[in-house]
Amino acid sequence: MAANPSGPGARAMRTSHTAPLTLPAALALLIAGLALTAGLDGSGLGPAGWLVGLASGGVMSLALARGRSHWGSDRLGPADWVTLTRAGLSAGVAALVADSFAGPVPVALLVSLASLALVLDAVDGRVARRTGTTSTLGEHLDAEVDAFLILVLSVYVAGSVGAWVLAIGAARYAFLAAGYLLPWLRAALPPRYWRKVVCATQGVVLTVAAAQVLPSALAEAALGIALVLLAESFGRDVWWLWDHRRGEAPRAGAGADPAPADGEPAGPGRGRRRARAAIAVLLTTLSIAIVWAALVAPDQPAYFNSAAFLRVPIEGLVLILLALVLPVTGRRILAVLAGLALALVVVLKVVNYQIFSLFDRPFEPLGDIGQFGNALETLRLEDGASQARLIEIGAVLSVAAAVVLLPLAMLRVTRVAADNRRRALRAVGVLAAVWAVCGVLGAQFVSHTPIASAISARLLLDEARIVQAEVNDEGVFAAEIRHDPYRDTPTASLLRALRGKDVLLVFAESYGRVAVEGSSFAPEVDAALAAGDRRLASAGFHSRSGFLISPTFGGGSWLAHSTLNSGLWVHNLRRYAQLLPERRFTLASAFNRAGWRTVDDVPSNDRPWPEGKAFYHWDRIYDRNQVGYRGPTFSYGSMPDQYIYSALQRLELGKPHRRPLFAEVDTVSSHQPWNRIPTEIPWNEVGDGSIYDHLPNHYEGGSFLSFWENSARVQAGYGSSIVYTLNTLTKFVQHYGKKNLVLIVLGDHQPREPVTGEHASHQVPISIIAHDPKVLERIESWGWAPGLRPRRDAPVWPMSAFRNRFLTAFDAGPAAG
Repeated sequence: MAANPSGPGARAMRTSHTAPLTLPAALALLIAGLALTAGLDGSGLGPAGWLVGLASGGVMSLALARGRSHWGSDRLGPADWVTLTRAGLSAGVAALVADSFAGPVPVALLVSLASLALVLDAVDGRVARRTGTTSTLGEHLDAEVDAFLILVLSVYVAGSVGAWVLAIGAARYAFLAAGYLLPWLRAALPPRYWRKVVCATQGVVLTVAAAQVLPSALAEAALGIALVLLAESFGRDVWWLWDHRRGEAPRAGAGADPAPADGEPAGPGRGRRRARAAIAVLLTTLSIAIVWAALVAPDQPAYFNSAAFLRVPIEGLVLILLALVLPVTGRRILAVLAGLALALVVVLKVVNYQIFSLFDRPFEPLGDIGQFGNALETLRLEDGASQARLIEIGAVLSVAAAVVLLPLAMLRVTRVAADNRRRALRAVGVLAAVWAVCGVLGAQFVSHTPIASAISARLLLDEARIVQAEVNDEGVFAAEIRHDPYRDTPTASLLRALRGKDVLLVFAESYGRVAVEGSSFAPEVDAALAAGDRRLASAGFHSRSGFLISPTFGGGSWLAHSTLNSGLWVHNLRRYAQLLPERRFTLASAFNRAGWRTVDDVPSNDRPWPEGKAFYHWDRIYDRNQVGYRGPTFSYGSMPDQYIYSALQRLELGKPHRRPLFAEVDTVSSHQPWNRIPTEIPWNEVGDGSIYDHLPNHYEGGSFLSFWENSARVQAGYGSSIVYTLNTLTKFVQHYGKKNLVLIVLGDHQPREPVTGEHASHQVPISIIAHDPKVLERIESWGWAPGLRPRRDAPVWPMSAFRNRFLTAFDAGPAAG
């Protein structure tokens, strides 16, 4: 008997068949509306937007039809239509994101669609519960729409923040793909509210980042936290699925193997149990190894060797003892907290390792955190944006892995110890005895790596002491800033012995004591200094040289600049930030007050720097955009030193009828990574620098990472860069120098490892060059040796002492009282 075509069953059938067709039709209208809206600014919606938007709708329709067939759902409930509306909005977002690759799209429209989809995400579940229409299809449809929206938002945000954001959008699909290889990942998960919170967090954070309403650093931090939460959520689900996976039951029958002698059932089940037992042993071993390595790993390059991992960590023994006496809940809380603390320790060790490598000192949280942005910018300049971005992604993923894996490892180690209490107590007792004996005897495999280790606890205590010292130092440094006996020196007494002379304060990048003695490249540099002395003498110039102690090592040139100018020890960013707003009498202030025109030549700076005039009192600041350079960059160096001097001559020194000039010149050709060094050319060919596009490099070592794989090549590159810097300087004086020219030439800091080796000093050479012999007579009492190369026993002063000695030597004594 035929069914009634007008009955309820027919209505359900019509709904069933028309729903998958309704979505593409509605989506086509939405895409058309988006095209009209986007076209209000004249851009419209391009072919890519139309294609991706309609394709998204088609894929969603096919997925909906397959889902309804799989779960046997005849009708869509009200909540399902809300979810389909969200799907359409997500496809609209996808269309705009696809179109953004061809040109700008209206961000407000994109964010509005995403925000509406997120709001409706909180509606469909409530509607389903209110109407009693919850279904398996609805749950899966809701989850896939969430995943798709997060994916397209991550693609859009990745364009401005970095490719690492794609990990947020790809996580769900990577999980599904893994399920095809590992069937146990396809099992149903129990409901978990935190999973929903994490999912909502991803959408909200990505939408806010897409709106570009937050500072970039804050947006990146929020995205990083969201990624960590996502990794934790997926990690917990994977762990649950692994812990609850089920094997096939062993089949009994005529073909079954006989049971073994010990009574254990034969067949595949026995093999699976053995495999699970082996995997459990492997996971426990790996967990112990991870925790052990994290506890004993060194935090300095000098102590990083295989023997450092053969020590006994007292912190681990204490944690195991605590886990053995705590109840189950307390043990788990301890394991998670200890794992998170250990993740912090690992991050601190890695950061400390890098700070020691770069600056030969420990990490100072309050003073160094603000330098991470500068470090990333330097990395991009040295090695290119793509490789720098890969390093950033690797760092973020490593932190996320530490935050997830170390608590999981601690949970497993403490659980295994509790399940095997007697064995664990015996092992802890033996290791504690070994630790005590080795601690009393001071036993160690290699120097500075005692077998009885407490390095992780000591690191946390040391960092706490450093933070406390930094807090206390703020008041100490404030008093030092206020105490300035030269601030009120009468103008008539300032720099009388230099009146009428042009004075150049030249910072030679990374020009350290290692360049002139005790290294494989020192003979090459010393030969360049000797040739420079002859060059200067041929032009009537002479020099005297000594050593200063720089406040920084391997980087942070601005700390040396501010130390020398202010007469204060500025060794970290916190002191630097505290100094700049204050009224301090700098060398630039002294020359400015005495009638000199003051100029700062900073060729690698490309950002506004209001402190240059507010604190230093420079009359003019030349950055990389204001000297007319049209040539290529040289790794970090924005332009060759020879061009810097040529531009200074053209813009300032070569002008007639001008005031005497005091200029700080910050050269950059000897800045790391030392893999691209310019070629010296005749001064009349320098021009606007475009000639360097057609010249070979003096030294070419490939990219930063490949170049630094060979320490001998790095050292040779550094030596060649210093030779270039010194040759350019002395040839500039020989070619352009007039009788009234005086130069103060010094290094800003020592180069980093592997050029210097371990535990190098912070000493840098300094020379004063002049044509007028009376200038050098003024500093004869300093004990500096004639020539550009300081004697091995030359006087060594802190860089902060130079300002006062210089002002005193050239007739600027402290004000009375």
